[in-house]
Amino acid sequence: MVERFLEIVARLRGPGGCPWDARQTPETLKTYVLEEAYELVEALDLGDPAKIREELGDLFLHIVFLSDLYRERGAFTFEEVVQTITAKMIHRHPHVFGTAEARTREDLRHLWQEAKAREGKPHKDASLGEISAALPALTQARQLGEAASRLGFDWPDLQGALGKVEEEWQEFRQALAGPPDPAREEELGDLLFALVNVARFLKIDPEHALRRTLYKFIKRFHVVERTLAKAGKTPESATLEEMDAIWEAAKAQERKCPSG
Repeated sequence: MVERFLEIVARLRGPGGCPWDARQTPETLKTYVLEEAYELVEALDLGDPAKIREELGDLFLHIVFLSDLYRERGAFTFEEVVQTITAKMIHRHPHVFGTAEARTREDLRHLWQEAKAREGKPHKDASLGEISAALPALTQARQLGEAASRLGFDWPDLQGALGKVEEEWQEFRQALAGPPDPAREEELGDLLFALVNVARFLKIDPEHALRRTLYKFIKRFHVVERTLAKAGKTPESATLEEMDAIWEAAKAQERKCPSG
């Protein structure tokens, strides 16, 4: 089945294939790869197996597509991509495929970093530089907090992190009390970072938490729009009080039927 799919992608880019596919380059595909990755994450959040299956296929298409682009350039093939990740997974799991032992999460992290060092990717314990700037900001913030914590630069408990949120909130309020200036943006950033650190202590993924809130907002606002439409209105023609009342009703209904 995989071989057949590789043939289909090669055909799409080959003579007599699809002109759009033939024009694509690694640069043009970057945006699509990100879009498909986020759509897969959304499907995982929704928990719909059929949607997850579809989005996995879409992302797999771009992996194969990019591999074929580099095959055409004589750089590597899809088979070599699979061989590389297979060898890496075996090498980085000596406690599974070898004789090493790992009893704790710290043991696992140590084995992983040792394997990376043997691959020529040494881990710098005093560096935060391994965090990709291409990641979403909330994910970067979480990883930065984790990295700093491993180096001992962290609060001893959740109360310390909560205290930092309160401190940053007050500084943000002070910035709002003055004239508009860059300090507002800076203080807001500090407040967001402090909240991410609270999430880290609570073992909550801030990216996932925010996505859930966004989905919830969209779902409730659709209820507002549908309810207004039944009354012959739109959000533009309705008052804030009318929309807020519908919003609160939708919120109350969700509490009665949390799985709905």
